[in-house]
Amino acid sequence: MIRKRILPIQKAADDTHQGTHLRLTGGARMKTRGAVLLEVPGRYEIVELDLDELRQNEIRVRMVAAGLCHSDDHFATGDQTPGILPIAGGHEGAGIVEAVGPHTPGYEVGDHVVFSFLPICGRCKWCARGLQNLCDLGALLTTGCRFDDPGSYRLSRGGRPVGQLAGLGTFCERIIVSTASAVKIDKAVPLEVACLTGCGVGTGWGAAVNSADVRVGDVVIVVGIGGIGINAVQGAAHAGASAVIAVDPVAFKRDTALKFGATHAVATIEEANAITAPLTNGQGADSAIVTVGVITGKIVGEALAAVRKGGTCVPVGIGDTFTKDGDINLHDLTLSQKRLQGSLFGASRPTSDIPAQLELYRQGNLLLDELVTNRYTLDEINQGYEDMKAGRNIRGIVVFDHE
Repeated sequence: MIRKRILPIQKAADDTHQGTHLRLTGGARMKTRGAVLLEVPGRYEIVELDLDELRQNEIRVRMVAAGLCHSDDHFATGDQTPGILPIAGGHEGAGIVEAVGPHTPGYEVGDHVVFSFLPICGRCKWCARGLQNLCDLGALLTTGCRFDDPGSYRLSRGGRPVGQLAGLGTFCERIIVSTASAVKIDKAVPLEVACLTGCGVGTGWGAAVNSADVRVGDVVIVVGIGGIGINAVQGAAHAGASAVIAVDPVAFKRDTALKFGATHAVATIEEANAITAPLTNGQGADSAIVTVGVITGKIVGEALAAVRKGGTCVPVGIGDTFTKDGDINLHDLTLSQKRLQGSLFGASRPTSDIPAQLELYRQGNLLLDELVTNRYTLDEINQGYEDMKAGRNIRGIVVFDHE
C-alpha cells in the first residue's frame, strides 16, 4: 500500500537570502563554527573557523542537518587516516545555498542541496560509464583540500589550513563545497531527513538492490543493523525478497529492523543460518550483506559461508585501513562459484539516485523519518557518537541552530 506524504515547504532561508550574493573581499573572512579533529586518535572539538572566498564551481551552504555516520568516527579513532590535521568532520548532510561562486551556472541562492560524499566530475572514465560512485575524484576524499587545486583549503583557523572530510565537513554551520559534491533536491522534502540520502540510505539500499542484485523471492541476510544495515533491509524488501533476516546483537536494532521490512531478526549468523536452511532446502541465503560498524575478515568469512552456490556476499562496512586479515574458505569460494562483491556507496549514481530515493520517500515507499533515532546540537556531537557506539541509535543527526 502506497502512503502519500504531505510535505511542508521549507522556507527557512529561501526568503531571507533570496537575491543576495556575498563575495568576500579585501582579505575579510566569514566565520563559522565546526566540529574538527585536532589530533588522531581524538574527539571532535567545536572551534571557530574562517571560510575562504568562493571560487568558480563552488557554493556556500548554510547547513540544516548532518548525519552521524560511523565513517567519521573511524577517523576519530584512527581506523582511517586523514590527509591533514586539523580536519572538519562530517560527510552526510543537507542545507540551503547562501551564495554562488563566480561563473557557476546551475545553482541559485535558496536552492536546497544534499551532499554526495563521493564527488562526481562527470568526465572521467567511470562517470562516463555510469559508475559515478567510482569517480576519480574519490581518491582525494581524505586530503581535505580542493579537488581541483591540491594544497588549497576552504577552511582555516588562525591562518592554518583546516581540511574538509570528503571535501565537505558537514559538521560545520556553514561550508563551501564543490558543485561536484552537491545534488539539488525538491524544496518540499525536509532537509533533516533528506540529508540521510547523501550516504547511509544510498549505501545500504544500493548494497541490496545494486551490489547484491536482490531478486523477487530471494532469501537475504543483513549483518549489522545501523544506519547502513537498516537501509539494506529496506532495499532488499523493496526488491521483493521473500525473507530478509536481520542480524544484530542489540535487541533494539532487531526490533527496529522488523519495522523496516525484515521478516526475521536474530542475534547471530548461526541463528540466521538455522532460518535459511528450511527456506532454501539447506542451500543457504541468496545473498549476505555485511554492514557492521567495524568489519573483520572473520565476519566476512561467516557471511560468505552463509550463502548458497552462486550466491553473493557484499562487504559494506569498513575498519582499520591497515587490517588485511581474512578468514575465507577459498575452496568454497571457487568450487561453489560464490561471489565476494565490494560495495562503495551502494554502487550508486548519486545525481539520479538521490532524487529517486526522495521520490520514493514522498510516495511512502522509503522510510526516512523513522531512521532518525535522536537529534543533537553541534555541541552535543560527541554524545551522539557515544550513543551510536552504545547501540542506542539507528541514525543520529546534528540539527543546526542558526539563531
